[in-house]
Amino acid sequence: MFSRIIMLSLIALLGCSLNAAANAADNLYRVQTIVTGQGEVNRATGFAACLEDVLIKVSGALSLAGDQRPYDLIVDFDPVKIDAVLAALSLKPWLVRRPVLAVFVEMEQGTRKYIVTSDEKQSDMQRESLLAAASKRGIAIVLPSAALLAKAGVAMEEVSAIAPAAVAAVAAGQGGELALIGHLVWSDQELGWTTVWQLDAQGRLHRWQLKGVTFDEAFRRGLGGAAQILSGNGDPE
Repeated sequence: MFSRIIMLSLIALLGCSLNAAANAADNLYRVQTIVTGQGEVNRATGFAACLEDVLIKVSGALSLAGDQRPYDLIVDFDPVKIDAVLAALSLKPWLVRRPVLAVFVEMEQGTRKYIVTSDEKQSDMQRESLLAAASKRGIAIVLPSAALLAKAGVAMEEVSAIAPAAVAAVAAGQGGELALIGHLVWSDQELGWTTVWQLDAQGRLHRWQLKGVTFDEAFRRGLGGAAQILSGNGDPE
C-alpha cells in the first residue's frame, strides 16, 4: 500500500530544491537525502526516499520504513498533503511537543568499551551519526559529557546496569526529559553490531533489539523506535 501511495503521490506532494551546499531547516516537513546526480532518474529515487523519511518524521511511525544517493536533495513537502497521506495510512501527524531525549550509548568492540559523549574525541563518528539520526526522525537529543558521567560514577560501567534513578539524574543534568539507552556490541559472526535499546516511558520499560547492522543504522532504528513509542504508534519490532 505504501509503495502505491509513493508512486501516485510524488508529483502532487513535492516542492523541491537541489543544492550541493544547502542546509536543511529545522522543519518536520523538510527532509534531505544524497543523490548521485541531477538527472530525473536520480531525483525520482531521491524523492521516494524523502517521502518515506518525511512520513516517518511527521508521524513518528518507524513501521513505515523499509519499502523498496554526491548532491544533497532537499525537499519541502506540503504539510496538508503529507497529513492526507498519513491519514490514508491510518496514521496521524505527531505535532505535539516532543520530549528531549538524553541518549546514552555504550559501544563494545572486543576489549574496547566506551560511552558516546558530547565531547570526547573517541566517539566523534558515533556522536555525528546520532545527531544525524535524531534530525532524520525529528527528535531533539542531548549526549552526556565525560565530566558528567564521571561525576555520576558511570563512566566505565554498562549504562543499562545503572539504577534507573541514577540514569534519570544524569539525564536531567544535561537537559534530557527521558533517557534512551543503547548497548552496541560488535559481532564478528554477524559482521555488524548487535544492539539492545531501552526506553522507560508511558509507565513501562520498552526494549527492542537488532543484529548485524552498522552503527549508523542502529542509531536510526534506536531513535526511530523511540519516536514510534512516544508518538503512540506502538512498540518497534
